[in-house]
Amino acid sequence: MEIPKRYEPDTIEQQILNRWADEKLYAWDPTRSRDETFVVDTPPPTVSGSLHVGHMFSYSHQDFIVRFQRMRGKNIFFPIGWDDNGLPTERRVQNLYNVKCDPHAHFDPNFSRKRGEKGAPLPVSRPNFIALCNEVTREDEAAFRHLWTRLGLSYDWDQEYATIDDHCRRTSQASFLELLEKGEIYQDNRPVMWDVGFQTAIAQAEIVDKEVPSAYHFLRFGIENSAEYLVVATTRPELLPACVAVLVHPEDDRYRKFLGKRAVTPIFRAPVPIMADEKADPEKGTGVVMVCTFGDQTDVEWWLRFNLPARCVLNRNGTM
Repeated sequence: MEIPKRYEPDTIEQQILNRWADEKLYAWDPTRSRDETFVVDTPPPTVSGSLHVGHMFSYSHQDFIVRFQRMRGKNIFFPIGWDDNGLPTERRVQNLYNVKCDPHAHFDPNFSRKRGEKGAPLPVSRPNFIALCNEVTREDEAAFRHLWTRLGLSYDWDQEYATIDDHCRRTSQASFLELLEKGEIYQDNRPVMWDVGFQTAIAQAEIVDKEVPSAYHFLRFGIENSAEYLVVATTRPELLPACVAVLVHPEDDRYRKFLGKRAVTPIFRAPVPIMADEKADPEKGTGVVMVCTFGDQTDVEWWLRFNLPARCVLNRNGTM
């Protein structure tokens, strides 16, 4: 055997990877019993994100455990998948191609679009938009697959899947229909995080908090059948028509005498109850807070706790 004068890591590592793949070193054996099998079911990475050192750090931990169990003689079921669905992928495609999905647009079998086009977003049909999503996710998956392979992570690549592929979509749809038949799924109106662009509810994990300059606006609330009044300091005066209650801290002596009475909102003259809650901060603003449906998560909590009515003043497109 001739020893090369210069070590070529890329060449040697690729030879090793090829040998592992040819010998199916990390393949799951479905003929072995469940008791002999060690199963790893981890959430697939979101391929629309950018690769960084954290990916290598966290996914290496799983591999350490898997290799330990494999050395103990366990039959390893260690699949790898890609999370292609959701708003991050759609937003990425929109930004890359400067398009937007229009369900009313007709399918164009000859549609083609270059990346980085300028001007107003081009409306495209749903099938054309999905085709662009598939194109982008295939590229993203290839980048992730290359990194995972170069790291030597011991996945069973024969079990590779993607949440956007036909099998996963059919499985998801079948599961949804099964839950619907069992009565586990229902439709209702609930306060949610809402994306005015995509016109859909979004998860808290997809929200990015951003600090922006703001100011207190002081609103004078009258007391029903009285000449007295309360002053509310708020950074969201546009939600005044959605006010359904006024809260003060139960130990705030300034406002104890108003508990149980009703305040009257300025402009709209709507009577709302004055109640006590420990989350009302006496040191913040005037110590009097208006509960609106809905300005933030605290409003939702108060709305549920006190069984308050809902006055929705924001349309689904973000307008009042």
